[in-house]
Amino acid sequence: MELIAVGEEGALDRATAALDGGELIIVPGDERYLLVGDALDDDAVERVMRALGRGADDPPVVLVGGYEDLHHVAYASALAGGLSAREWPGPTVLVLKARPWLPDAMTGATDAVRVSAPRAALARELARRFGPIAAAAIGDAKAAAAARAQVGSHAALVVDGGALPGGRSLVVDARGSEAKVIREGTSARAR
Repeated sequence: MELIAVGEEGALDRATAALDGGELIIVPGDERYLLVGDALDDDAVERVMRALGRGADDPPVVLVGGYEDLHHVAYASALAGGLSAREWPGPTVLVLKARPWLPDAMTGATDAVRVSAPRAALARELARRFGPIAAAAIGDAKAAAAARAQVGSHAALVVDGGALPGGRSLVVDARGSEAKVIREGTSARAR
């Protein structure tokens, strides 16, 4: 497993190449370190879930570069547009109607998908460059060493972004005509 720093020259290129090669990688998120893989690849999504001991009822979040990328994974309403303009980039997750080509593991075999555009620059730029990324928090890992200790054997690359602040996230169901807060906190599930 390779370890690089966020600011290291070529870090984004190496992270993109690893995802292009079907690998899982560890990257800094907004609050905690994330295990990520290709959101459109059934095998990669299932490997993320297995590595973290997640069941089908707790699928990863899809990271996108911003509202302009939502159409790759979800049907974006005017409500979603307004929420994303106000809340992104940041730790807000929008629950939206999933596009039919998403793997069942990304939707928990429902019609919903959880989508976020992170504030963490490397993760957001990686999603812009690579495309939709399946992302799941690695426990309470706020340091690359802790993330590596927990799931390092499943990752080809660890991108160290230093100590992360932790914090709270917000999950908002934006499938209807009105936003509905599903959960506030460090861990959230949406159905």
